[in-house]
Amino acid sequence: MRQDSVDAITAHPRYQELIRARKRFALLLTAIMMLIYYGLILVIAFAPDWLGVPVAPGMTMTVGIPIGILVILSAFILTGIYVARANGQFDRLTKEIQEEFE
Repeated sequence: MRQDSVDAITAHPRYQELIRARKRFALLLTAIMMLIYYGLILVIAFAPDWLGVPVAPGMTMTVGIPIGILVILSAFILTGIYVARANGQFDRLTKEIQEEFE
């Protein structure tokens, strides 16, 4: 691709909208994941006894196990949310921009 074509695309308002939307969405999901992860780390640091409480009386599974599983699952869920939006809105915007420059 020629440099003048690249410059025209990067200066296009719809391209700028796409870049801003992707960056904003990625930062939002990153912030959510960091809150979840560092929240668990803070609980481990400041309230480790709470994680050792049994889920129900007489059970050997503690509260920490389902919370750890939820942290891992949240990463998969947030990734799925990003992929769904990328394959929908972001790909649609990209295709529209490409069609304008063909």
